[in-house]
Amino acid sequence: MADLNVREQIERILKAEAAAISAVPVGEEFERAIRALRDCQGKVLVTGMGKAGHIARKFAATLCSTGTPATYIHPGEAAHGDLGIIGPGDCIVAFSNSGMTREVLEMLELGRHLGLSTIIGVTSHPDSTLRRLADITVDMGVVKDPCPLGLTPTASIAVMLAIGDAIALVLMEMKGITLRDFGMRHHGGYLGRKARLDNE
Repeated sequence: MADLNVREQIERILKAEAAAISAVPVGEEFERAIRALRDCQGKVLVTGMGKAGHIARKFAATLCSTGTPATYIHPGEAAHGDLGIIGPGDCIVAFSNSGMTREVLEMLELGRHLGLSTIIGVTSHPDSTLRRLADITVDMGVVKDPCPLGLTPTASIAVMLAIGDAIALVLMEMKGITLRDFGMRHHGGYLGRKARLDNE
């Protein structure tokens, strides 16, 4: 352990995560996903379990501040009544690297019975169940996490975060969200103040 070159390892991990983001295959599914969110007739929902759930929460927050109201639904809590948030015409973005997370898949399958109209899956594995359930699949590409155990999701989570950011920002631009619009949704803190000052 004393021989571990910390700087070298840090550089290796950062390069691995940057490379994973750069390798995301940008195809027509991105455009289909963004248009589906723009045209959604119901609510925009976001879900994910574990660390993917943290990314889903962040994605919902970014959507809200950039002009697309969205809310996170926890797959575990959905099994105990929160599934009731789903209604006719709703769209949901589901984050799952494996695409085989049981809680997420169950929620999506049952959500169809409540009127869920569009499922957008964000996943890496080519043979995942999420791809079968989704109307639109945003492919993360082949992601190799740099964890020395080969287990900790880091590069894969970085890819999810980048994909969510890209979708939110392009959707914001597509909807013509202005500085004033941003400021109305983000009135506090440095960003809210900057939006107001830049809009004057």
